[in-house]
Amino acid sequence: MVNYKSLIACILLVTFGLSTCQAAIATTAVKNLGTVGETYPVVEADIVAELKKEAVRHDLARDTEQILHEIQNYQPSSLHKLAHATVDRTFLVNMDYTVKQDIVDGEGNILYPQGFTFNPLDYLSFPGGLVVIDGTDPLQIKWFQSTPYAGNHQVRLLLSDGFASQLTGQLKRSVFYLTSDIAERLQLSAVPSVAVQEDRNLRIHEIKIVPEELEDNDENH
Repeated sequence: MVNYKSLIACILLVTFGLSTCQAAIATTAVKNLGTVGETYPVVEADIVAELKKEAVRHDLARDTEQILHEIQNYQPSSLHKLAHATVDRTFLVNMDYTVKQDIVDGEGNILYPQGFTFNPLDYLSFPGGLVVIDGTDPLQIKWFQSTPYAGNHQVRLLLSDGFASQLTGQLKRSVFYLTSDIAERLQLSAVPSVAVQEDRNLRIHEIKIVPEELEDNDENH
């Protein structure tokens, strides 16, 4: 059972900086303990108001813990989970995109009409490429760490499952999520996957992990 007198004494001690003796006196009317140690002038205060402030502090602490928990366990609703690759597969993805409706400026002038087709790789480069893994699979995490991609921070690492905040700390790099629009645009069906630019296309490699090969790599390092 909670000793409420002791609890209130501790709050008074922290809040007002009273000596131990004064805190005890403030919560015990039955017995006069006398003066023990250094004493300070008693300052009149609204105890209820101070206790409310203390409660707010505790609520803020709880809110902070809740926020941190939510950040650590955040996954977007559009997270796109993929099966683990059972075979190696390589294919090209044409990055041409056709505008589905008129793109207008702030005054309503058409910048790009419906049906206009362009390739984003004509306007920007894709250095490093993309790597997609299942962040809940220790084998895929180990595989990623064994590749040159792990040390190349131009590579964007995406998760088809798992928690980005946790792997960010573990891998010491930025980690993002694979969303359905990206997975569908790149025609991904399995992980781990690697996407690298090849002229105006992206070449996709879906890789079957062989545990024995990872163990051999560990022994050779």
